[in-house]
Amino acid sequence: MPIAATAVRSEAAVRGLKVFDATCPLVTKVHLEVARQCRGGRDMVLVGHAGHPEVEGTMGQWRNEAGSGRIHLIEDLGDVATLVVGQPDNLAYTTQTTLSVDDTRDIIAALRQKFPAIQGPRNDDICYATQNRQLAVKQMAKDTDLMIVVGSRNSSNSVRLVEVALEHGSRAGHLVDYADEIDEAWLEGVSTVGVTSGASVPEILVREVLEHLAARG
Repeated sequence: MPIAATAVRSEAAVRGLKVFDATCPLVTKVHLEVARQCRGGRDMVLVGHAGHPEVEGTMGQWRNEAGSGRIHLIEDLGDVATLVVGQPDNLAYTTQTTLSVDDTRDIIAALRQKFPAIQGPRNDDICYATQNRQLAVKQMAKDTDLMIVVGSRNSSNSVRLVEVALEHGSRAGHLVDYADEIDEAWLEGVSTVGVTSGASVPEILVREVLEHLAARG
């Protein structure tokens, strides 16, 4: 069971450790909102991927105290259909920031239909880096034989970029952490390669992939 985000700070204080908070400001905004809803006694729905570090951190903001509501994690439309909450008229939702508007649109619509009184955040809680990358890939994919996404397999927004490329016309798409993971067979018969990256990927890794491709014409 992962240690709740608030518990990490408490444990660090007990050990006399200094905490350097490198949390993305958008994620911090969601954390503060979740804590506020908890204090207000409202039930909360979090749309996100189970086991994702951001989701674990957000869930860790919830304090199971007397007078507080409950937090429910849902991942897809099936979860909405089976979701039962204790306070349907006192309910709010938020989302994992690295999910795009497209990723969450149908789920949020289903939540609003099932729970008309549900309150939600504005779209500016969605990570602009995630949204912008998906929009760019949609434009690139139709003219691309191969899309290479630089990012880790445990990064939901990186995995989603490969899916978006394939959905919008790219003949093939692959996810790599480093340039040396590019299979030479992928490049056979390919004239146009698109390159993008996950929201948190260091620029140097993207440059190495571009240099790797340039060396092969």
